[in-house]
Amino acid sequence: MKKKRLVTSALPYVNNIPHLGNLVQVLSADVFSRYCRSAGYETLYVCGTDEYGTATETRALQRGVTPQELCDHYHAIHRDIYEWFNIGFDKFGRTSDPIQTEVTQSIFLDLDREGYINDRVIEQLFCESCDTFLADRFVEGTCPHCGSDDARGDQCNSCGKLLDPTELINPRCGSCGETPEVRSTHHLFIDLPQILPKLESWMDDASVRGFWAKNAIQMTKSWIRDGLKERCITRDLKWGIPVPKEGFEDKVFYVWFDAPIGYISITAGYTDQWESWWKNPEQVELYQFIGKDNIPFHTVIFPSSLLGSGKNWTMLHHMSSSEYLNYEGGKFSKSNNHGVFGDQVQETGIPADYWRFYMFYNRPEKSDVNFTWDDLKEKVNGELIGNIGNLVNRTLSFAHRFYDGTIADGAIDQEILDQVVTSVAAVTQHVDRAELRDGLRQICALSSYGNKIFQAAEPWKLIKEDSLAVEQLLRGLIHIIKALATLLAPYIPESAQKIGSLVGYDTLTWKDALEVAAPKALPTVEKLFTPIEEVESFRKKYSKQEDTVTLEETAQAFMDEIDLRIGTITAIDKHPEADKLYVETIMVGEEERQIVSGLVGHYTMEELLGKNVVVVYNLKPAKLRGVKSQGMLLAASSGEGDDEVVEVLFVPQAQSGSRVALEGCTPPEEGPKRIKIDRFFEIPLRAEGNFVKVSDSTLVVEGTPLRTEKVAEGTVG
Repeated sequence: MKKKRLVTSALPYVNNIPHLGNLVQVLSADVFSRYCRSAGYETLYVCGTDEYGTATETRALQRGVTPQELCDHYHAIHRDIYEWFNIGFDKFGRTSDPIQTEVTQSIFLDLDREGYINDRVIEQLFCESCDTFLADRFVEGTCPHCGSDDARGDQCNSCGKLLDPTELINPRCGSCGETPEVRSTHHLFIDLPQILPKLESWMDDASVRGFWAKNAIQMTKSWIRDGLKERCITRDLKWGIPVPKEGFEDKVFYVWFDAPIGYISITAGYTDQWESWWKNPEQVELYQFIGKDNIPFHTVIFPSSLLGSGKNWTMLHHMSSSEYLNYEGGKFSKSNNHGVFGDQVQETGIPADYWRFYMFYNRPEKSDVNFTWDDLKEKVNGELIGNIGNLVNRTLSFAHRFYDGTIADGAIDQEILDQVVTSVAAVTQHVDRAELRDGLRQICALSSYGNKIFQAAEPWKLIKEDSLAVEQLLRGLIHIIKALATLLAPYIPESAQKIGSLVGYDTLTWKDALEVAAPKALPTVEKLFTPIEEVESFRKKYSKQEDTVTLEETAQAFMDEIDLRIGTITAIDKHPEADKLYVETIMVGEEERQIVSGLVGHYTMEELLGKNVVVVYNLKPAKLRGVKSQGMLLAASSGEGDDEVVEVLFVPQAQSGSRVALEGCTPPEEGPKRIKIDRFFEIPLRAEGNFVKVSDSTLVVEGTPLRTEKVAEGTVG
C-alpha cells in the first residue's frame, strides 16, 4: 500500500513580500504535491504565513497599527500572490490562529514533562534607546568564529554557525544602531544535548532513507559535530504565544520554536483528522521544501522538539533544501528596487505558467542560480515555445491540414513507444525524488525527440508517397504530446490542460502518460503561447541602478570599489578540516597572503603551484572552516552540479603585484577600502565571449585583455 504524502513548504514571514527566490520553495512543493496526487498518492499540502516575533511587533509599532492588523494586511498580499501563481494548497493558514497556540503549548508541556526544558537566568542584550530586550535577529555584529561583521544574534550569514547574541563582537541594535548593554533575565531552554542521542539515531536513518539534499546532510552534521547547546525558546515580547508555565507568564515563545509547529496547527485547522497525518509515521511520509538558510530549524530544532515530546510524531522523510536564486548578479532587495517581487510579477503581463516553467528549468537544486531577464526570454521562447509549443502546433496543424483533424486507429512505431516509456520512467524517478529541474529538462528532451523525428520524416514530402506511414507518424507524435501534457501538468497546469484538450483528453493522470489510446477527433488548433518580445524595460524597471547611470559609470564604480591584483601561488596544501578546500600561499608583489579556495576536484595542487592568478586584494579577512583567508582568487564557472566547469583565471604574462584595470577606466591611486565578500558578489563580473567583463568594459592586465579558455560564457567570482 502506498504511504500518504504530507507536503510542506517553508512558512513565509508575514511582513515581507516574497520575491522569486522565496517563491521557489512554495512553487516546488506545489509541483511535487500535484505530481503525487496525479500518481495516486493521498496527498496533503499545507503552508501559511509565519506571523509572530520581534520583526512583526517592531514593524507594527513603526506603522502605528497593531501586530494583528499588520499580519492581516500582509497575509492577504501573500495569499493573492500565491493564487496568481496557481499554487494549489490544501490549506494556506496562519500561525496567529488560536489552534497554533493550543498545539505549541501542548508540545512544550510534553517536553517539560519529559525533562527537556530547563530554566535559568541569562545575560541578554538590552537596548536603552529602544527600551527593550533585543531578540536574536535584531542584534548585529562581528561573528566570533569567522570574523564577518554581517552576523546576526541567531546565526552568522557568512559561516552559518548558530550564535547567541552575547557572543557577538561589537554588538549593535538592529533597529537604532546603538550599542546595547547586558542585563539579566529569566528564560526557558530546550535541552538539545540531552535530546541529541535520539536526534542522531533518527537522522542517521532518515537522511539515508529519505535521500536528503546534500546541503541538508552536510549542514546538520556540521552542527552536531560542533556540539549542540541548550537553546533558549522564550522571549521578552508581547506579540507571540504565551508560555504556559508558572513564573513565565510575561514571556512568549521564540518564533523559531513555534513557527515549524505551524505545519501541524495549519493541518489541524484544515481537518479534525489531523492526527492521521501528523501522528501516523507508519503510513505517512513528510516532505519539506525549504531554502538552505532554514535547514537547522527543520533538521535540528523542530525534530528535537517532536522527539523530546515523547509522542509518536510523523517525522521528516525527505528534505528538499534549495540553494539561492539571485537576481541579475546581485541579491533581491525591495528597499533598493533590485529584483522583481511577487506583487510586481503580474505587472509584466508575462503569464504565470511562463514564470513557473522558467523557475523550474533553472531551479537552484545543487548550486546558486542567477535570474536574468535575457535568460527568461531565451528559455521561454526557446524551450517552452520553440520546443514544446512548436511540436504541438506543427503536429496538429499538419493533422488538420491533411486529415481534417481525424487520424485513423492503427499501430505506433515501436521506437516511439519505447522512447515514451523511457522518458516517463526518467521523469518519474526525478520528480519522485523532488529533483524537479532535472524532471522538467527530461520532459523537454522528450519534446525535442518528437521535433527531431517530425523533421527527419519530412511528412510534407512523404504524404505524396505513403499516406499510411504519415498517419503512423502522427499517431506516434500525438502519443508523445499526450505524454507531455501529463508530465507537464504539475509544472504548468493551465498550459498542460490546453495541450491535453488539443489531443482530445481533458483529464489526465500520471498513468495515462503511457496509455496508448484510440485516436480521437482533434479540436481546432489554437495558439498555445505568445513569445516574450522585449525585456529591457523590465530590467530597467526592477533594477537598483537608476536610468541615469551609464555603463561607463558602472564600470568606474567597480574600479573605485574592487582592487584586483596579480599574485603568484608559491605554496599549496589541503585544508585540515574541509575536503573541498585548498589553502594557498600567494605572493602579491612583495606581500605574502594566505587564501582559502574551493578548488579541490577542479584542479590538482600541481596544476596550481607556481601559477599567476587574479586576487581580490581588498576583501576583509575571514575564517573559512577555522583557517584565515586574506582575499580570494578569481575563477570563471558555467554549468551546475556534475556539469559545472570551473576555470581559474591564470595570467602567465603579468608581473606579480600588477593592478587589474578596466578598459577605459583608471584605477584610483590608492587601493579601495576593504569590503565584505558578499558585497563583492553584487558586482556583475562575467565571462562573455571568452573575455572577462563588467558591464561592457573588459578587464585588462598591463594593457592585455583578460581572457578565459574553457568558460566562454559564465559567472566570475
